[in-house]
Amino acid sequence: MQSAERKIWLEKSYPPGVPFEIDPDKYSSLVELFNKYAGIYANRAAFINMGVEISYAELEQQAKAFAAYLQQELGLKKGDKFAIMVPNCLQYPIALFGALLAGLTVVNVNPLYTARELEHQLNDSGTKAMLIIENFAHTLEQVIDNTKVERVILTSLGDRLGMIKGTVVNFVVKHVKKMVPSFKLAKTIRFNQVITKGSSLPYTPVLLNGDDLAFLQYTGGTTGVSKGAMLTHRNMVANLQQAKAAIKPQLEEGKELVVTALPLYHIFALTANCLTFITLGGTNLLITNPRDMPGFVKELAKYPFTALTGVNTLFNGLLNTPGFDQLDFSHLKVSLGGGMAVQRPVAERWEKVTNTRLLEGYGLTECAPLVTLCPYNQQHYTGSIGLPASSTDIRIVKEDGTDAAVGESGEMWVNGPQVMAGYYNRPEATAEVLKDGWLATGDIAEMDENGFFRIVDRKKDMIIVSGFNVFPNEIEEIIVSHDKVLEAAAIGVPHEICGEEVKVFVVAKDKTLTQEEVIEHCRENLTNYKVPKHVEFRDELPKTNVGKILRRELR
Repeated sequence: MQSAERKIWLEKSYPPGVPFEIDPDKYSSLVELFNKYAGIYANRAAFINMGVEISYAELEQQAKAFAAYLQQELGLKKGDKFAIMVPNCLQYPIALFGALLAGLTVVNVNPLYTARELEHQLNDSGTKAMLIIENFAHTLEQVIDNTKVERVILTSLGDRLGMIKGTVVNFVVKHVKKMVPSFKLAKTIRFNQVITKGSSLPYTPVLLNGDDLAFLQYTGGTTGVSKGAMLTHRNMVANLQQAKAAIKPQLEEGKELVVTALPLYHIFALTANCLTFITLGGTNLLITNPRDMPGFVKELAKYPFTALTGVNTLFNGLLNTPGFDQLDFSHLKVSLGGGMAVQRPVAERWEKVTNTRLLEGYGLTECAPLVTLCPYNQQHYTGSIGLPASSTDIRIVKEDGTDAAVGESGEMWVNGPQVMAGYYNRPEATAEVLKDGWLATGDIAEMDENGFFRIVDRKKDMIIVSGFNVFPNEIEEIIVSHDKVLEAAAIGVPHEICGEEVKVFVVAKDKTLTQEEVIEHCRENLTNYKVPKHVEFRDELPKTNVGKILRRELR
């Protein structure tokens, strides 16, 4: 859908109060935006974790102390890369805004990464310093000497929960639950020490503009190994304004509490929860371990939450947890699903239990991430991913390069201020997906007569497990590194909870190879959600005439 046609569709389908356009240059940077709203909502709670609140004023104060330490003690300069490798806890937003205030580029890291995955990301990004939760410091220990990381800030889970509660939490995590494997790292400092020291150091404001890099957000892109999507301050400012524009008619500034169970290192929660609700003066309720569903439900019972975001597996898990249907949903205004397809049975049951609609959106890391979203006034689940976000153009491109007609399918291309600047230090990979300002998403979609979009397939072979991208090449490379393996191919197979699971087809060199050996080898080298759940042995794999394995035939 080109700009000329776009307004016609939007006037017919856009809900009241949602603007067709946003101003991506309204703020010069996320720092200007943060400073503004931290001042307006100084006395409101910005984040809550494990019963402990931090106000906007406290967040700003501690973030500036963190920034001052990065500048004065670590000597980090504008544009340097700073990695954050922690789960949802109060340390995350302090470090996030502290790094941005210091003019740094934030590199979000999944704490569950294996040593191999962590080494790749730290090296590819050129990370100079990082914050890591000590639970995973043993992983960093294995690779730090192979990276450019010079200084490490260590934190324990309870560090910002106060003296008494924090001490208890840290003792239980380390000595009772034994969740902190032993490690040795040189040149480290503790998070609380950083805040204390930084509070007495001068913070120097950094001049930032929209073209400066805010994040290197790692993704497989539409194909291949993990790459850093370069998201500028303008990309991020634009996308959080697009998200705010789409949901604002349902919300009141200074009165919202959003449940943040998805990890903030993931682009969905980072933009939709953390940044968007900052501009609403909202409170983020951080859930550190959403896999503990009974504990999650107990936490929800304590607060009058007004918004909740998640992936299909999260919603499904909550619906199947005893006590969830007994919660007070009278304040809930927005339930938003993304990251993977929301399944109809889950959406319909969610609506019945909570008496709210489960709206589905579509996005990708390369778009910071929001591209489309179902209208806030949609009455029921439709299976659609909704309408284009404000200031967003979408084309459906057929194989011959022409635009598809209404109802025809083709690859979705996106143009808007949220589209990334490219992949970090990968011009060839960038050229594959960015075409004259348009991002080729690799997803096959179609548009109906009302301008609503629907994803019908994926052009590439990417597998989506619980909202996380899994790329067959990476899995296959690990499997064939096993001494007993000749060839391997990975595909996604449907799963009622996770959306998809990984299945691998293996041709063995040594016939004594077992399924258990294959899976254990993967566990040693891959994050859990990438580990195959199914292994099938074959005598040979289908191939093209030039020897390329045909995954589509295996599917």
